[in-house]
Amino acid sequence: MSFAKTLDQENELLKVGFLADSFSKRAKQIDESGEFPHQNIRDLIKAGYTTLTLGTEFNGKEISLYELLLYQERLARGCGSTALAIGWHLGIIMDLHEKRPWDKHLFNDIMFEVSKGALLNRAASEPHTGSPTRGGRPQTSAKKEGDKWCINGRKTFTTMAKALDIFLVTASIEGESDIGEFLIRRDIKGVEIKENWDTISMRGTGSHDLVLNNVKVDDKFLVEVKSPQKESNGWLLHIPACYLGIAQAARNYAVQFSKTYSPNSLSGPIMDLPNVQRLIGKMEIELMQARHFLFSVAEKWDNYDNRNEMSAELAAAKYVATNTAVSVVDYAMRIVGSKSLFKDNPLQRYYRDVRAGLHNPPMDDMTISLLAKKALE
Repeated sequence: MSFAKTLDQENELLKVGFLADSFSKRAKQIDESGEFPHQNIRDLIKAGYTTLTLGTEFNGKEISLYELLLYQERLARGCGSTALAIGWHLGIIMDLHEKRPWDKHLFNDIMFEVSKGALLNRAASEPHTGSPTRGGRPQTSAKKEGDKWCINGRKTFTTMAKALDIFLVTASIEGESDIGEFLIRRDIKGVEIKENWDTISMRGTGSHDLVLNNVKVDDKFLVEVKSPQKESNGWLLHIPACYLGIAQAARNYAVQFSKTYSPNSLSGPIMDLPNVQRLIGKMEIELMQARHFLFSVAEKWDNYDNRNEMSAELAAAKYVATNTAVSVVDYAMRIVGSKSLFKDNPLQRYYRDVRAGLHNPPMDDMTISLLAKKALE
């Protein structure tokens, strides 16, 4: 089921599909080694994928949220780690383009770098504060020293750490209640990547720790003082789109397996068995529900004037998509049976990867609480 609405979207999907299919050939090796997929990222930069959300004034395509999810979902069918990693870059570029929170000249300079292939991501999570969506104050500190800031701290879950050119780091400003976001280039003295990403899920995202030891930056690189008021962020839907893409890959594998696997106890393939057809039907309806919900929320975001009213819908779309992904992969493994547990079978990788979606923001408990409070208002 394609959600492409225009010929341009269909053509872009074909290009993304070509990349995704080539990435799928490397996905097993990336998962087993835990290495960051540098070649995949180079291919995306070469194809212009990393500039899709960039403004047209910087030779980007300035795609909509709907289109971002469309392409990210397809990319994730090939390699979930690659899709999730590049999704953070694309989403943050979209966010910056829409809000323009920085000094105009600095913004233009950085976007020009992005147009030439530079990669960026935010570094916000910390060992003792957990996800920034929980409201913890950063222990990373920024101290003013003359016309410079001195920054010290450690950030976790810094996706694409080894490939990033620019880090957007949140830090508590010493002596004040404010939290600042600082632009820090990877080649500045005191910036260190601690390679400690060794999880069972999304092993290729390279989400190592970022360590900052007396990093000095000019005053102009305090790019934003964060507001305590929470805003709705549609771009974060790149996360559930990625996990739905992985679930779709699991569905495709299980359906093809059911057409070709024929044990000698049967006269034909297992697709003729009622219980297998029931599981396939469940996969279809759950994927259909989740995709329609996700894309309808994205379309509303693209066309809605008061986006801050959409926080509940955005959270619910993520909740439905990520939990559906877990469910669909489980159905796929039930169809394939014990063969799905072997290391050379992609289903065991999909199973591990979709579990990570439950821990991406917003978490399930926060979403359920938000929806309950809105219902009780």
